[in-house]
Amino acid sequence: MSTVKIFADSTSDLPQGWKDTYDISVVPLYVVFEDQTYKDGLDITPEAVYRRVEASGTLPKTAAPSPADFMAAFTPVVEAGHDIVYISLSSSLSSTYQNALLAAGEYPEGRIKIIDSRTLCGGIALLVMKAVRAAHNGLSAGEIADQLEQDRDRVETEFVVDTLDYLYMGGRCSGMQNFIGSLLKIRPILRMIEGAIVPVNKVRGKKEKAVEQLLQNALSNIERMDKELLIIAHTLADDDAQHLHNALKEATGIDNIAVIRAGCVIGSHCGPQTVGLMYMLKPDSV
Repeated sequence: MSTVKIFADSTSDLPQGWKDTYDISVVPLYVVFEDQTYKDGLDITPEAVYRRVEASGTLPKTAAPSPADFMAAFTPVVEAGHDIVYISLSSSLSSTYQNALLAAGEYPEGRIKIIDSRTLCGGIALLVMKAVRAAHNGLSAGEIADQLEQDRDRVETEFVVDTLDYLYMGGRCSGMQNFIGSLLKIRPILRMIEGAIVPVNKVRGKKEKAVEQLLQNALSNIERMDKELLIIAHTLADDDAQHLHNALKEATGIDNIAVIRAGCVIGSHCGPQTVGLMYMLKPDSV
């Protein structure tokens, strides 16, 4: 019986230790400045992205892996006799999912299963770890895919950005929204809903207030929360991430709270000092 290999893309922001320990393969997206193209997580760091944005005043573009990129990653694994489950960035945010589907169509039916996570960053990482455990327990690629299509509806992903500038430069809010938001010091809390980024709270004042609102939003679900794994993701917001970690551990008693650093693609759209919480709800609470 073939074993199942789990794949994700670089927007999952999986820690290197997880990738090594659980043999998870990652297909990188691209970060594109005018004169250079970099592979996310391999050729450039978030710090370098922010320095270049600050110096130039313009954001890089981000690009999905091509079908050929996916085939280059998939082919050696399939030829070695393994099936594949690939968990992608939300299809509402990128063509990554569609390109992976196109690549999967070049292989015998059933060998590669492509799952639209409908989320990003640590939300994808939660699904990846579910898939890893399912594969370890001997489930087939098809069985894992069926499980993930149910699990993804239970993923809660919320984050707060420190500045609207990156969302504005990336075309995700209007110039007037950016002006008013900066003037009033409004910090939006954003949630993934049905694969799209939706503002759910607008907190006026210091960032600490927005982080506290983020925490309270999560704690309001404490009775419904799947306590197997919680993820805090951030872009150079170590202090906020540690505060959330300590507060969540004290309030929930959960030991398995991972803190991960978001990579270049996520950072290019959200900017530095972004922090988010990702967790799953219990199956019977959705």
